[in-house]
Amino acid sequence: MKKRAEGRRVSDLGEDALIEKLVAKLVASKRNQDVVAGPGDDCAVMKSARSGFYELLKTDCVVEGVHFLQGTRAEQVGRKAICRAVSDIAAMGGVPRFATVTIALGTEHSVAEVEAWYAGMAGAAQQFNVEIVGGETSSLPEKRGAVISVSMTGEVEKENCVFRSGARMGDAIAVTGRLGNAFASERHLHFTPRLKESRWMVSESKNCRPSSMMDLSDGLSKDLPRLLRVDGWGYQIDPERIPLNEDADLDGAIKDGEDYELLMTFPSLDEAEWKVAFPETPLTVIGEVVRETSEPLDPGGYEHFRR
Repeated sequence: MKKRAEGRRVSDLGEDALIEKLVAKLVASKRNQDVVAGPGDDCAVMKSARSGFYELLKTDCVVEGVHFLQGTRAEQVGRKAICRAVSDIAAMGGVPRFATVTIALGTEHSVAEVEAWYAGMAGAAQQFNVEIVGGETSSLPEKRGAVISVSMTGEVEKENCVFRSGARMGDAIAVTGRLGNAFASERHLHFTPRLKESRWMVSESKNCRPSSMMDLSDGLSKDLPRLLRVDGWGYQIDPERIPLNEDADLDGAIKDGEDYELLMTFPSLDEAEWKVAFPETPLTVIGEVVRETSEPLDPGGYEHFRR
């Protein structure tokens, strides 16, 4: 028997389908002419009062039990909360500017732990030249549990803004860094957003300009179809070329998530130029944009409400 709509649970849909339903209600409303790109990209993009620039807006959160575990060093948790948002700003080719922070927590958290969250956030904000300008606090009904939500603004030159749309058939598909086993190894707590690499690509490189780009956080098997779905393309991937962390296997590199690398497409790519600019950061071509996917990656990747 078909479930009645009002009786369905979010676990019946999963994250992507739920977002699609919610966004449809937002898009149906009248859009302000200052909105360049609303829901569906790594950041919202708006016209700016500053000539020649777009304004970026991102909100993200870390949740105890989902993005970090009880007992995780508190400074690392705070750092991750800021760095997740910075990574999304980087995925648009932009520069982060201001942030507000909302925390909701149970009463069993110590004051020292909360202060350490903020110390971690302050350190990351200083590293990436972000000014934390305010926020909110709230209690949770449970004694234990925590949510740290960060809203961040940024800016990017109009000509340097890179969207998820823009890929074309024949473009190379590439990723920065190495993938897999990020959560178990705790690399998800001390990754460095690819802000420098992103800014170099959009504003300095001669032959490393991406046609589309996104933050790779939910796993290649989830994020690659999301990236190419925007323009209706498929992909052809060579699994042997996917760059693995030393403690990861191919299955984990495809499905694990929490890598916070950049996933991009390129109409042309000068790998030698990249190596000169970033000798310590791999950039690996793993496939090509095609008209239709014939051999999809094994289903997986992280999806909220399914686990």
